[in-house]
Parts: sequence; structure tokens; C-alpha cells
Amino acid sequence: MKKRTDKNILIAFILNLSFSIFELIGGAITNSVAIMSDAIHDFGDAASIGISYFLEKISKKKHNDTYTYGYLRFSVMGSLITTLILLIGSCYVIYNAVNRLITPQEISYNGMIIFAIVGVIINSVAAYFTKEGNSLNQKSVNLHMLEDVLGWVVVLIGAILMKFTDISIIDPILSIIVAAFIFKEAFSNLGEIVNLFLIKTPKNIDIDEIKHHISEIKGVKNIHHIHIWSIDGFNNCATMHVVSDGTNKNLKKEVKEELKEHGIIHTTLELEDIDEKCEEIECSIDNELLIEHHHHHHHHHH
Repeated sequence: MKKRTDKNILIAFILNLSFSIFELIGGAITNSVAIMSDAIHDFGDAASIGISYFLEKISKKKHNDTYTYGYLRFSVMGSLITTLILLIGSCYVIYNAVNRLITPQEISYNGMIIFAIVGVIINSVAAYFTKEGNSLNQKSVNLHMLEDVLGWVVVLIGAILMKFTDISIIDPILSIIVAAFIFKEAFSNLGEIVNLFLIKTPKNIDIDEIKHHISEIKGVKNIHHIHIWSIDGFNNCATMHVVSDGTNKNLKKEVKEELKEHGIIHTTLELEDIDEKCEEIECSIDNELLIEHHHHHHHHHH
């Protein structure tokens, strides 16, 4: 279900950019730090969405001799830049808000309410446009959109509260809450990206289970050297050595089909005979035992 997601990112970019300018003006008019902090956050978003758009476009290119895995990681790079912008942005926002708590200022609440209503509407539209995404990058863009809607809902509630209670520190408190939320989300996103670059086994993959399933395929005697990694958080690759007794002609096909069921689209299998001594040192002890055992049998026959 791949819609033209990069077009959606572009729409989101234009909406966000024009909107953050609108917010800066709104924040200046109403003197609300919550609106201003949203504006900074939105500028960050717009910038990162711009980067995402560019990198997402690249990530659709077919693989070649230079990038043998294709360009999917470019999309991850987009996500990384976006995430860093958000982390820095939310720290800045918290810093500003704390200053405000120390020295409260006058705020025009009615203006804030009007801006917040417009904010909720526009961002809902943008969130709707970007919800089709299915790359990490798209996810981070859509996350921004949802955050913006939430941010504005919070600002709206805050503005209404302040209008009736006249407690102006509600404004910076809200701004800190929104920023803390953004920081937390961005941080967990960063974790996912780091895992990709550390070639960690994808979180929806259980190596033991895979070993178990492949071992049950006819003719498979042992599997070792399993490496499973992900290119972009969705497309997984695997390499492994499979020791077989040669009785199953469809072995390779069956192993690949089993792996496809686990979301692994790109597999490289090294098939070994039972007698073969695997060259690599980490080769599992049980494989050696298997060979020993096999040889003993041979001697008995002779």
C-alpha cells in the first residue's frame, strides 16, 4: 500500500513552513511563550520535513554498484536529522519557558484562543495528509504532525483556562509539557535509528525461533552464522550458513520462504555439506560434533 508519500511530505512541508511564520506573528501579538515555542518547534519541523522530502525521494531509487543495498538508509538519515532538530528545539523551548516562569508577563488570551483554534484545524489537515507513511522517516514526519495538533489543543485549553483564571504562568507550564513530550518521543525515535546503525537484530525478529523453524525443514542439519539486520526499520536482510544432508532439492527455496514469513526479504544462504569444516572460527561447536559423529559412522562402515 504505497501511496505517493513523498508528495504528501511536500504538502506537509509547505503547510508547516507557512504555518510557523503565522505562529511567530501570533506569538508576538499575543506575547504567549506557548505559541512561540510551538513556532520554534514548527520551524524545526518544516526544516526537517524539507530534508525528509529530499531524502525520501532519493530513498526510492533502485540499488546500483555504489549503493548495493539501495537508498533506503537515506530515509533513515532524514529521520535522524529531524530527530536531532526536535531534541535541540525542545531543549530551547524548555529554557525559554523556565525564564518565563521566573518573570511572568502579560498575555492576550483572546488572541491566543483564536490562534489556537486555527492551529488545531490546520494541523489536523496536515496530519491527515501525512498519515499514509510507512518508512521511519514518514513516521517521524507524521509524528510531528500529530504533536502539532496536540500542542495546539493544549494551547487552546490553556488559553481558555487563563482567560477565566488570569494565572499567566499556565502559559510557560504548558509550553514545558509540550516540549517534554516532544523530547521523549524524539529520544525513542533516536534509539531506533541508533539500533539500525549498530546493526542490531530487528526488534520483531526472534533468532531462536527462526533457527527452530529452519531446523524443521527437511534436510537441514544445522544452521549457524545467522546475521539479521534491517536497512530502514522495515526491510530486513539475513545471511546464514545452512548445513544440509543433501536429501532436499528444494532446500534453498524452503528456507527463503520461511524467512519471508519473518519479514526478511533479502537472504543470502551459504549451503554446506555435513563433511565440510566451516572455515570460520566462531562456527558452532555442535557443527563440529556433528562432523565428528558423522566420521565415526564412516569408520564403522569401513
